[in-house]
Amino acid sequence: MINFYHLSQNALTLLSFYVRSTKMNWDKDFEDFEAYLKLQKGLSKNSIQAYITDLQKLFLFLKGGGYDISAECVDVQQLRDFLQWLAENGISARTQARIISGIKQFFKSLLIEERIEKEPTALLDVPRVGRKLPSVLSLEQVVDVINAVDDSRQDGQRNRAILVTLYSCGLRVSELVELKISNISFENNYIRVEGKGRKERLVPMNQKVSEALLRYIEGCRNLVPVNPTDSDIVFLNKRGEHLSRVMVFYIIKKAVKDAGLDIVVSPHTFRHSFATHLIAGGANVRAVQEMLGHESIITTEIYTHLDHKYLEDSIKKHPRS
Repeated sequence: MINFYHLSQNALTLLSFYVRSTKMNWDKDFEDFEAYLKLQKGLSKNSIQAYITDLQKLFLFLKGGGYDISAECVDVQQLRDFLQWLAENGISARTQARIISGIKQFFKSLLIEERIEKEPTALLDVPRVGRKLPSVLSLEQVVDVINAVDDSRQDGQRNRAILVTLYSCGLRVSELVELKISNISFENNYIRVEGKGRKERLVPMNQKVSEALLRYIEGCRNLVPVNPTDSDIVFLNKRGEHLSRVMVFYIIKKAVKDAGLDIVVSPHTFRHSFATHLIAGGANVRAVQEMLGHESIITTEIYTHLDHKYLEDSIKKHPRS
């Protein structure tokens, strides 16, 4: 560590200039990395912000530790010290792994730009984390939550259509709020979804989804003055603008409460339930992978494990168990 008390005024001036210049370099690195994530990886704004925030943690650690903080000079030992620092500050192994995953992407972008010759995270031992099985709703609970929506209200048709689409199509909340009318084929019963990395996939649409969407689009959606820039977006707020992710969480929270369920449910809970119920019904894992838009089938296979637990819990709840 640097002892500031024994530095001359000239040395302090040089050090101050060095810190400012390296900070400026890192600011440029943040901008370049953001552009890489947006243009090359096609990530959403929220995902990009999460990556940048994790990278800023590394910068602050290096700066506070008195290390040479230019990105090109970061080595594996400094990254090991960073991991230890995270652990000492109570950051869980799962969060550490997520942070390092983002930092790996940063150094990968530097490697592509030929600013570094080797990737310092390659030799880094990342904390191992076990698979955390997601929580799911039973089929009865899904029905109860959907039926709890009062569709006699002006926004009721929209809210019911949101819940039915989330569950029956297994969409991410970001995919739901970005869903376009022009990407719905009522004749062929499918919707075109733009997922992570701007990858498109076709998801089958059953009759209940089709009916709920048509009722909303041809009904209460026409009662609001639609913002011209959002004219093709399916789900709108009362001002005729793009519906926010936060609003979807609120809609679900209210429906769960109205259904009399004392559980925490998120949009992703419907996606997990969709996949689990498909697997339990005998659906092919590869088909489920395509409908969910998973890049790797390993991600989808978690639902096979979840299905076994789901069935086991169901048996335990049987009155004759």
